[in-house]
Amino acid sequence: MRVDQFDFDLPDENIALRPISPRDQARLLVVRPDGQPMLEDARVCDLPSFLSPGDALVFNDTKVIPAQLEGVRLRDGAERTPVSATLHMRVDASRWKAFARPGKRIKLGDRIEFGHSGNACLLGTLGAVVEEKGEAGEVTLRFDFSGAALDEAIATVGHIPLPPYIASKRDEDEKDRTDYQTMYAKEEGAVAAPTAGLHFTPDLFARLDAAGIERHFVTLHVGAGTFLPVKAEDTADHKMHHEIGQVSRATASALNAVRARGGRIVSVGTTSLRLLESATSEGGEIQPWSGATDIFITPGYRFRAVDVLMTNFHLPKSTLFMLVSAFAGLDTMRAAYAHAIADGYRFYSYGDASLLFRKDT
Repeated sequence: MRVDQFDFDLPDENIALRPISPRDQARLLVVRPDGQPMLEDARVCDLPSFLSPGDALVFNDTKVIPAQLEGVRLRDGAERTPVSATLHMRVDASRWKAFARPGKRIKLGDRIEFGHSGNACLLGTLGAVVEEKGEAGEVTLRFDFSGAALDEAIATVGHIPLPPYIASKRDEDEKDRTDYQTMYAKEEGAVAAPTAGLHFTPDLFARLDAAGIERHFVTLHVGAGTFLPVKAEDTADHKMHHEIGQVSRATASALNAVRARGGRIVSVGTTSLRLLESATSEGGEIQPWSGATDIFITPGYRFRAVDVLMTNFHLPKSTLFMLVSAFAGLDTMRAAYAHAIADGYRFYSYGDASLLFRKDT
């Protein structure tokens, strides 16, 4: 499909720079492609009223790490060039893949020192060597530390990698360390938050429990590739970056039991959905799964696992707007986004949410 089919005009004033407080007071646009009304305005705190006892919410419990690193490239012992690197996928105990700027000026074997005096690793910096160089500024960095020591150093010198549409309007601050993290974040490794989950609070969890709605957890470490624009003119020419995830045997079994008794699988976020769809067989059975996925969902995709999707509002021409268009229908999502923009819904990571019921095909 042509990428420009997924374009729309979004005024700057619809972009949220801070989240609503409390989180579950964010607006919720309920979208029923095959129902009446097709669009219904609500609040996230109303979520239990749109679900049924026996349904199951699936959350991504990844935890965002401060994966934005600033430093200098050292060459010939003297030359110092400012370098910015966003880690996006761990390779092993001491190596990470990252998007680096200025990408064209970085060469194999270059040494980069991240951090500032007194902030990390006793020596004031966290060092790495450029071991591999790929396309679009992607590099593999081999750090001087490994394992837990590397994790601690990154946590000390790194910054939360706010999405470009927020970072271009304000600097990251200490509040983002909590705002840009779900209340149930557990497994460290993401460089971007599974943002639909930012809306949940202990009170909302309690009311979902009281309504008989199950909750289960999977892990997909969201990579910085989620921020990259689609530069191709046709969706067939776009390449997705891999992300690492896991669905446990216990979770797969529980979700299959939910479907067997007629309950619905409700994915909280596109990350949970992409992982569940990667782990589900052609016959619709969710299986234990662990590994890397680069699944790219566009209109025409046949969904195997997920019945309902809760997600934020996404960028024009983004892979995520393509995904929701595949789930609820392109015409439906164009109408939903036009309504949201006209009615002042807040977009992107810190914005409002939508609850999408899958279009029958």
